[in-house]
Parts: sequence; structure tokens; C-alpha cells
Amino acid sequence: MKAFQDYYPENLAHCYGCGRNNEHGHQIKTVWDGDETVTRFQPKPEHTAIPGFVYGGLLASLIDCHGTGTAAAAMCRAENRPMDSQPPFRFVTGSLHVSYLKPTPLGPELEIRGQVKEIKGRKVVVEATVFADGVATAKGEIVALQMPDTFTSAAAN
Repeated sequence: MKAFQDYYPENLAHCYGCGRNNEHGHQIKTVWDGDETVTRFQPKPEHTAIPGFVYGGLLASLIDCHGTGTAAAAMCRAENRPMDSQPPFRFVTGSLHVSYLKPTPLGPELEIRGQVKEIKGRKVVVEATVFADGVATAKGEIVALQMPDTFTSAAAN
């Protein structure tokens, strides 16, 4: 199954968190799992906050990009369009709120699960939870806004 991010147009696939064209980024991959979305990510030693624990900024970045990818897929699903249909749905972050529930251990693969809470016009609200070994360690809410056409035309130049 192709990930949502695999459908991003070439000129819009450079994001540090989810862009396949950013060799230094996280390059996360998000897919549907029923009515939820899921991303799996293996933190590296450089993602350390203090020895043995993941840096909170990484968790926020994962929640953010998981949310915008989920928004694109949810909008396609809501309009009964395939992910590769034109024009593409791409989203940017309008707001991001992250709550750190407990320290996230460095070592286990992280699982980020998302649920679409609302689709209204060009806005999609997504709730995402980070799990380490099945334990919820962070939770976030992303308000994703459909990317303005001015972003798309600037990226094409």
C-alpha cells in the first residue's frame, strides 16, 4: 500500500518531516488503518533529549506531519477522490497543540495513530497519539489548512 506522502507532487515533497525528496528529513509514511491513520517511525540516537529518551520536538514534528498527511487523505476520502487526483490536496499547519503524557523511551519504534475529528471547508482537524511499546506518550491536535494556491505556484517556480 502506498503511503499518503508518496502521492505528494514532486514540487511539494520537500518537507523535513514527510517529504520523500528531503534526504535529511524523517520521510514519514502514513496509511489508513480502518478509520484511523498510522505512521511508524524509528527514532535515531540523534533524537535524544536526555539519555534514554526522545526529544519532544521530534514528537511534535511527527504529530504535525502525520496530521497534515491525514488531512490530505481525509479530504480525498470525503470527496471520493483517489490520492493521485488533480488538483492535489496538500495541507499546511494552522495550529498544533501537543501534550506530553509521559517520557518517550529512545529505542522502540514509535507508532503514531490519527483520527479525523472535523472536516469543514478547507480545514481538517486531526487528533494524533504517539505510542512507544503500546503506551501513549504524547497526544496532539493539528488544525490543517488546505495549502493556498500561492504556495503551489511559488513551489512550481
